[in-house]
Amino acid sequence: MNQNSAITTIKGIGEKTKDSFAKMGVYTVGDILLHFPRTYVKYPKAEAIDEISFLSEEPHAIVAKVMQTPLVKNTRRMQVTLLTIGSSGHKIQLVWYRMPYIRNTLTYGHYFVFYGKVTVREGKYTMEHPVIYTPENYQKIQECFLPVYSISEGVTNNLMIKTIRQILDEEILLTEYLPKEVRQTHELCEYNYAIKQIHFPDSMDTLIQARRRLVFDEFFMFIMGMQYQKECKQKHKNDFVLQGEDFVWKLVRKLPYHLTNAQKKTLQDLTENMQSSYAMQRLIQGDVGSGKTIIAFLSMAWCASNGFQSAIMAPTEVLARQHFSTFQKLCEDFELDFPVVLLTGSMTTKEKQIAYEKLASRPNALIVGTHALIQEKAVFLNLALVITDEQHRFGVKQRDILAGKGQHPHILVMSATPIPRTLAIIIYGDMDISVIDEVPARRLPIKNCVVNTAYRPKAYEFITEQVRQGHQAYIICPLVEESENSEGENVTDYARQLQTQLPPDIRIGVLHGRMNNDKKNIVMEQFARGEIEVLVSTTVVEVGVNVPNATVMMIENANRFGLAQLHQLRGRVGRGDAQSYCIMVNTSDTKTAKKRLEILNQSNDGFYIASEDLKLRGPGDFFGIRQSGELAFQLADIYQDAEILQCASEAVKNILDNDPDLKAEENKILQNRMKQFIEKQIGKMNL
Repeated sequence: MNQNSAITTIKGIGEKTKDSFAKMGVYTVGDILLHFPRTYVKYPKAEAIDEISFLSEEPHAIVAKVMQTPLVKNTRRMQVTLLTIGSSGHKIQLVWYRMPYIRNTLTYGHYFVFYGKVTVREGKYTMEHPVIYTPENYQKIQECFLPVYSISEGVTNNLMIKTIRQILDEEILLTEYLPKEVRQTHELCEYNYAIKQIHFPDSMDTLIQARRRLVFDEFFMFIMGMQYQKECKQKHKNDFVLQGEDFVWKLVRKLPYHLTNAQKKTLQDLTENMQSSYAMQRLIQGDVGSGKTIIAFLSMAWCASNGFQSAIMAPTEVLARQHFSTFQKLCEDFELDFPVVLLTGSMTTKEKQIAYEKLASRPNALIVGTHALIQEKAVFLNLALVITDEQHRFGVKQRDILAGKGQHPHILVMSATPIPRTLAIIIYGDMDISVIDEVPARRLPIKNCVVNTAYRPKAYEFITEQVRQGHQAYIICPLVEESENSEGENVTDYARQLQTQLPPDIRIGVLHGRMNNDKKNIVMEQFARGEIEVLVSTTVVEVGVNVPNATVMMIENANRFGLAQLHQLRGRVGRGDAQSYCIMVNTSDTKTAKKRLEILNQSNDGFYIASEDLKLRGPGDFFGIRQSGELAFQLADIYQDAEILQCASEAVKNILDNDPDLKAEENKILQNRMKQFIEKQIGKMNL
C-alpha cells in the first residue's frame, strides 16, 4: 500500500464505504491523509456531578459511582437503557438506545467517567449516549486532541480516526517537495511530520508547527500554480496598436460630469497598454457605482476610431440590453458614427442573422452581448478588444473563448467584487490591475438601516412617500415562491400582499429568474421607464441594472445573504443625484447575523465590506464556491495567516526568478507536484 493506492486497500473499507469517501473527494490513501481535521476536541477535566454547572453547552465529563443496576426498558420501537447517577439534589439520567449490553459493562459499586452533552428533557437533566470510560483510561486521553473531520453520510468520525491511524502506523510516506533551503529559511517542519501532527498532535506547540507548514503549502502551491502559468503564457505582440490618444480625452472633456481621479488613472493605464508592444491583459476592479461602464465605452470608442471592432460580454440579457442602450445614446451625444450591435440568446433567428452579418461586415462596430458572443456562428471581422463585465459570473474558459474570437486582442476584465489587492494579485496573476476606489462626487452616500419585521408598515409608508416624490423602489425577496424546505419571503406572495399595503394607484411589478428572458426584459424596461414604481424581485437585479430614479432598496430576510451580495444589491440605488436609502430587514435573532448586518449598516465602502466579509466567511464563501471555483483553502486564512502568505509569495518569487521553468534538478519534484496541483485545482477554477 502506498499513497496512490485505492482507499479500498485499507482494511475495513469496502465498496459501499468507498462510495461514501468519494463524496468527500477521497479516493486514495494519499487523499485521506490530506483530508485534515476541521477542529479538535480536548476532553474536559472529569468532575463530580455536584461540581458541574449544566448551563454550559459544551460536553461534560462526569465521574460517578454506579449505585444501581441500569434499567433496560422494552418499547415497541427499541430497547432503552437508563441509569440515574448523582445525589438526590443533583441527579442526571443517562440514556442509551438499542444498547442493552451497556447494562453488563456498568459494574455496581464501581466508578466510571461519562462523557457527553447534557440537555433538559421533561424537566430532567439528561445525557444521551454518553461515552463510558474507566477513570484510568479517561486520564490517559484527557491531554490529547481528538480530531473532528468533515464527513459525508456513511463515514463516521471514529472511522476516520481509525483509518488514518492505521495508515500512519504503516509509515506510508508522502513525498517532500519543498526545497530544503525554503524549509530552513521559513522555519518549516518536515512534510510527513506535519501530516502526523495535524491529525494527532502531541501538544499545542506541535499542532501550531504542523499547521504553519501546511498553511504555507496551500499558499505556496496556489501562488506557484498561478505564477507558473503566467510565466508559461506567451506575451502576445500587440497587433492592434491604437493611435490618437487625444480622441479619448476629448470625449472625456465632453462628458456632462467629471471623471474621478481613479477613473482617470485607470483610463491612462488602458491607453498606455493599448499603445504598447504587447497586447493588454488588465483587470479593472471597482466598487458598485464607481463608473466602470464609461471606461469600457471610451476604450471601445477608441478602438472604433482606429477602425477596429470591440466586444463586451455581460452575464445577463438585462445588463447587455442596458449597455446597448447606453452605448447607443453616448454615440448620439458625442456625434460618433459608430455602429452599436446587440447579440443575445433570446433574439429571434432573423435578429441574430442581422447581428451576425454586422459582426462580419462592420470593421469598427461596438458589439454588446451575452454568452451568445462565444457561439460558433458569431464570427468577428477584426476584433481588437474584448471586455468581460462582472467577471466573477463567467468562467476562465468563457473568457478565453471570447478572446479566441480575435487574433490576440486586448483583454479587459471588469469586476464589481471588491477584494483586497493582495488576494487580487494572487487570483488574477496573469493580469495587470487597476482599482477604481472612488465614487462620483455628485452621488450622495446611501443611508442604511437594519430593522426587524415590526418596521415593515413604516417602510411601506416611506416607500409611498418616495414614490409620491417621483422616485422608485426595489423590494428584494430570497425566494421565488413559497418553499417547504426554506423559510423566507417569496416574490409571488409578497407582491400580492404588497398590493393591500400600498395605495392602489402605485404600480407594482414582479421579477425573478424563472421568468423567460423576454418577460424579464419587458419588466426591467418598464421599471427603467418609470411605468413600474415598486419592483418586487429576487437577486436577479443584483448585477449591473442601472435605474438612477430608484432611491429605495428594501431587502427582506437580509440575514440570508452574504455581505458582498447585499452590497451589490444596495448598489442598485444611489445611482442618481437624489438621496437614496437601503432598508435591511433582519429576521434572525442570532448575534452573528446582527454583527454581519451592522458592518453593512455602518459603511458604504465595498473594499472595507469585502475585507470584513472575508474575515467572517472565508474567501471560498465570499466568491461563492458553487459558482466561482475552489478558492477555499483547507487550513489557510488570508487574514489570520497574512504573514505566512507573504512568506509563501516571497518563496515562489525567489524560486521562479532563479528557475522560471523549474528544470533545475532540485526543483524536479516540485515541478511534478505543481503540475498535479494545476490539473486538480486550477483546472476546476471558475474565477
